[in-house]
Amino acid sequence: MRKWGILLLFFVFGQPLLAVNTEIKSSTGTLETVTKSTKDSPNNQGPTSPNRVLPGERPYRKNYLVPALEIPAFLVLLNQYDRIAYPNSVYYSGLQSSNKFLFHGPWVYDQDPFNTNQEWHPYQGSMMYGFARSSGLNFWESLGYANVGSFMWKISGETDDPSINDQITTGNAGSILGEELYRMACVVLENGGDDIPLWRKIGAAIISPPLGFNRLVFGNKFSPTLERRDPAIFSRLRLGESETSNVSDNDPASHPVQKSEASLDFSMAYGLPGKPGYRYLRPLDYFNFELNTAANSSNYVEDILTRGLLFGVPYEKGDNYRGVWGLYGSYDYIAPQIFRVSSTAASLGTTAQWWLTKRIALQGTGMGGVGFGAAGDTAGSGQRNYHYGVTPQGLLALRLIFGDRIMLDTTAREFYVSNVGATENATESIARVDASCTVRIYGPHAVGIQYVFSNRDADYTNIPNRHQSVGTVSFAYNYLFNPNFGAVEWGRKN
Repeated sequence: MRKWGILLLFFVFGQPLLAVNTEIKSSTGTLETVTKSTKDSPNNQGPTSPNRVLPGERPYRKNYLVPALEIPAFLVLLNQYDRIAYPNSVYYSGLQSSNKFLFHGPWVYDQDPFNTNQEWHPYQGSMMYGFARSSGLNFWESLGYANVGSFMWKISGETDDPSINDQITTGNAGSILGEELYRMACVVLENGGDDIPLWRKIGAAIISPPLGFNRLVFGNKFSPTLERRDPAIFSRLRLGESETSNVSDNDPASHPVQKSEASLDFSMAYGLPGKPGYRYLRPLDYFNFELNTAANSSNYVEDILTRGLLFGVPYEKGDNYRGVWGLYGSYDYIAPQIFRVSSTAASLGTTAQWWLTKRIALQGTGMGGVGFGAAGDTAGSGQRNYHYGVTPQGLLALRLIFGDRIMLDTTAREFYVSNVGATENATESIARVDASCTVRIYGPHAVGIQYVFSNRDADYTNIPNRHQSVGTVSFAYNYLFNPNFGAVEWGRKN
């Protein structure tokens, strides 16, 4: 119930990096900045230029006061909604509890359900991030606002002890998710041309409610469509049927699984390398987003998988290879029916495309890094039945594209939720591998088959070790929003 309340709130109430060539002025008593376009020079196009306005782009306006007012108002309204929806609960906070938590803590790992902490808190963080981002602030500034908003909520929004895990996840995972939602909403708006149709405005507001709200209140003053600089994009929507083919669990009392369920998935790869003239100046000028849902009342969000380039440099080799490498930020939420894992991380990695022949392209991403994660089984409710810890992790994703007809995908992920920074002496090792084949039939219409295998090995000192695995086969209709499965052309000689 609370999750829908977050969305409804927006219709109820109605400087770490220096900007390039920025003028600061006062407008109606509020601090605003206007960033003008600059000359194109080798010294002014580095990866740490989130405020850069390229030649020919309109001046960019930002306002620091608007989100400073909107975020506290949002938190107050959320608290009041929670008091109505959940009477006699932790949401009856006040000055006494706020003063105690601010000056005395203690900061702990909380006992909330897994999906509350790892799914809905990042979404709440994305909303706070979105208020700042749609007021013109850049990624890093909006990240700061989201983390301050998360701190305010932990101190003043609830009466239970403020939680370390929420402070890490809400602001940081929420910012990665929020930037991707913001950019996807801008894609919807920008594709509408100069006279944006109403349905596109509504669609963008559903994707990023803070963007929709600020456009409703301020028009294009602080929230024009983002200058997305014509990235290479591949996105698709899948509707299908999933069949659980095999389940293994050494606990005989484990929960039964739903053997068959309908599924609806959306994915977008934004800023694929190789597009002539495209630059990686702003955080998440490249990102990959996946949302997988299922018709399962106890587990309707199966995956939220995000990764984005924070700092990156493009590179090339010969005439057929283009790529970008650097520091990536990621937020992952994976919940097959019998266990869950989630992580917020920073990784070093690369994304590239290689034309193997004139018509066959290989795209891929490799990443390795460390984050803060959680993992556990799906039994229990309310009390924490999962483990937190520092989480080394890795990813390898490959996509083989045969012209405009066939696409083969495979992705392998591994998470090791350690006992470092944890309240339990426990470790979790979780691996996930998926492979799929998609065949285009006509125009944007395609069909596909996918197999996903997930495995968990848990080692606890006070309870028996746990080994779980589950495999799922899916058959799906695919709607492809972009041609050639996202293969990027850059004027090859051969």
